Amino acid sequence: MKLTDYTSYADAHTHYSKEALWALFDGTRERFNIAHECIDRHVDGGNVALRIAHADGRDEIVTFAELGRRSSQFAHYLTGGGVGKGDRVAVMLEPSLGYYCALFGAIKAGAVAVPMFTLFGPEGIRLRAEDCKPKLMFTNGEKAADAREAGNLDVVVVDDAFLASIDDLPSTFEWDTAGNDLAVLQYTSGTTRQLPAAVRHTHRSIVTLMVAALYATGIRPGDRFFCPSSPAWGHGLWHGTLAPLALGVSTGTFSGKFDPVRLLKALQDFEITNLTAAATHYRMMRNSGRAEDFTYRFEKLTFTGEPIDSETAAYVERVFGVKVRSMYGTTEIGVIIANYPGADDLEVRDGAMGKAVPGVEVEVQDADGRPAKPGEIGELMVRKGDEWFPTKDLGRVDEDGYFYHGGRADDVIISAGWTIGAIEIEDAILRHPDVAEAAAIGVPDEVRGQVVKAYVVLRGAERSGLVEEIQDLVRQNLSRHEYPRQVEFVDSLPKTPAGKVNRKILRDEVAQAIAGAA
Repeated sequence: MKLTDYTSYADAHTHYSKEALWALFDGTRERFNIAHECIDRHVDGGNVALRIAHADGRDEIVTFAELGRRSSQFAHYLTGGGVGKGDRVAVMLEPSLGYYCALFGAIKAGAVAVPMFTLFGPEGIRLRAEDCKPKLMFTNGEKAADAREAGNLDVVVVDDAFLASIDDLPSTFEWDTAGNDLAVLQYTSGTTRQLPAAVRHTHRSIVTLMVAALYATGIRPGDRFFCPSSPAWGHGLWHGTLAPLALGVSTGTFSGKFDPVRLLKALQDFEITNLTAAATHYRMMRNSGRAEDFTYRFEKLTFTGEPIDSETAAYVERVFGVKVRSMYGTTEIGVIIANYPGADDLEVRDGAMGKAVPGVEVEVQDADGRPAKPGEIGELMVRKGDEWFPTKDLGRVDEDGYFYHGGRADDVIISAGWTIGAIEIEDAILRHPDVAEAAAIGVPDEVRGQVVKAYVVLRGAERSGLVEEIQDLVRQNLSRHEYPRQVEFVDSLPKTPAGKVNRKILRDEVAQAIAGAA
């Protein structure tokens, strides 16, 4: 039996091994290619690989066979144009047939695919291009001018005319890569003005990815999978695209300016059974007020990126009929904690990220590097070899081994000696029926060192007494010292390109205002 034949938590830890992961693939450590594993070995039978919901209402359906043929033509185009093994190929396109063919074509050719977010301007493109030095960039007509402005780039516009121009190239490609060859260079979701770290992924990275696929998103043959996150980022590319395709499972995504109602309709029309999304996506679906207008066939729901507030989690369970489960990890270390979707023998505890995935050791450590006591806040650490690797996130663990997120280490607020977590404050504020979004940070205070300031996005108009209601709500749900002494109503919250609330921008704005006043 294969690992995909097991669904329970007990079986996950009984049958897991690295050899069992490799048994899910055709390749070996010496000869391995992500494009072959995700596409070419699944081309028979006419099965659907991709379901793409475009913002303009179009649905785009792509089979494994078409994706295999077209990506091979892209690979021939690249090699015929002098792109060699290890050369970087940037791909800055919205999800579409062209995007996936360019991505997998580069990987088949032995080049290194570099996904780039379509909202990057010339400066964001330039920073990344100067860092990775792509041989060429695939993009669309709208972004071509920005790409050319960014520097000395060979820009190729992927449109219907381009696809037609390569349609006479061979429909298969003989790839020649090893497991340790570099396949993807992925930039993490920082701001477009700064250059975030680039994570290097080899072809064999997809083997390790199966831990997340099996136990964090619960992908199994027969699922109809969907992930609305952009494939420019780790969640959308690795968990939303490569993981399901590697198992021969169809996947879906969203293309264009995000619209929660358009997403809800796609989830209905595509009859999606397994959805993984950012916590922000679930909040936007709830805030749309339209989620109850559609019907769903969900069996598994997961979220990542940041904790989901309790009100949204309860709403999702009521409307979608399934409890949404957390998974936790980073682009650098992968998924290390999960709630094992599809495992009936694991209790899903409210607010918990879950338990460590098979083969991974996770620990909460105090400031001295010792294991924290159950319930005690410390830094989440993961063991790699003989060393503990910091996640830069805080958390706690209960007596039964369930982990709980405590926020980023730099999001901690210290007020009058009390350690306060931003996540708990935001969760309490979001219980108010007039609140759509909230973010909490610590701001300087002469007496307490820091006090809590909350930035709040309302569903309607501001009214008298609302600040006091929000403060009282936090007092009632948390300790009295944790309430926000400052509340500011805003039209929107700053977010990273991946959709996470960017508290750092809020802290920087406060620091700049203080410096300006001084």
